Amino acid sequence: MDAAAPHVVETAAADLADRLLAWYDRHRRRMPWRALPGETADPYRVWLSEVMLQQTTVATVGPYFRRFVERWPTVRDLAAARSEEVMSAWAGLGYYARARNLHACAKAVAGDHGGAFPDTEDGLRALPGVGAYTAAAVAAIAFDRRATVVDGNVERVMARLFAVEQPLPASKALLKELAASLTPEARPGDYAQAVMDLGATVCTPRKPACLSCPWSGACRGRVAGIAEDLPRKSPKADRPARRGTAFVVLTRADELLLRLRPARGMLGGMHEVPATPWDSKTGWRADPDDHAPVEGVVWIALPGVVRHGFTHYDLELEVLAVRLRDRPAVPGGQWWPLDRLDDAALPTLMAKVVRHALGHLG
Repeated sequence: MDAAAPHVVETAAADLADRLLAWYDRHRRRMPWRALPGETADPYRVWLSEVMLQQTTVATVGPYFRRFVERWPTVRDLAAARSEEVMSAWAGLGYYARARNLHACAKAVAGDHGGAFPDTEDGLRALPGVGAYTAAAVAAIAFDRRATVVDGNVERVMARLFAVEQPLPASKALLKELAASLTPEARPGDYAQAVMDLGATVCTPRKPACLSCPWSGACRGRVAGIAEDLPRKSPKADRPARRGTAFVVLTRADELLLRLRPARGMLGGMHEVPATPWDSKTGWRADPDDHAPVEGVVWIALPGVVRHGFTHYDLELEVLAVRLRDRPAVPGGQWWPLDRLDDAALPTLMAKVVRHALGHLG
């Protein structure tokens, strides 16, 4: 932190919190999961939204959240749903382990806690799939516990307010400590949402609107002229890449061969176009002939590849296709009419593969 401008950081934490809450009362974002002023937050809606929002934008989450609460209005309703129904409703949100953990958590709340979420961070952390961030967010927003909620927006605000020049991720612990030092006893749930709103709408990654910020006068980064450069980030390591082959099998009646992926692992429990394992890009270790879902056919190698980015690696799939007169029996296979493919709720990667194939096959 820069010690050249001590006067800008001597503002009392309580005063900073008061300024931010006054700003929030005027500028809070309206969201389908957020309680209106004077309303009591619903822990189920808070928890559901926080799980959905991990690694996903607010704009993307909105329609999914509405569909979930219309279909499963309470945590008991969600707990009673079949796993494949939950996975299908989640399709397109990505990071599918979240959906499996979501369902497991709902079952635990319904079965072990009488349908009521624990109201402390420790109690929430004991639930399946609930990490430190989600526990703090639910404790603060749903139960008004003094918990410090730190997401990417909050890290950016703290890095600028205190002029923290140590790069991320090494500075994460310090940024959380600084955020905790400002978290008030009064209205901690509103305060948590206020900091996130400030980062999302004012203290933005590019061209922050410092003149509109309630903390502008206390911001070390602004005074030093380095706000937009913070938080600094360590150079990213090269992302590994993998390759594979996808097999698109169609019938003349416009039916597509799908199967379910194993319950655990990447895209677990989701429908997929049959494919080889995804191997290192440096070599094709998986022989497509060993993994083709049907034998004795002439595969058409389609031009181009399908590319998709996962959290830890990039994937390239070549696509082999065939159109058959009849549909053969395929162990574990399911034949889906193309006009009902939306019901299969394909994950984004597999939807790309199907679009790629149909674009070339017509």
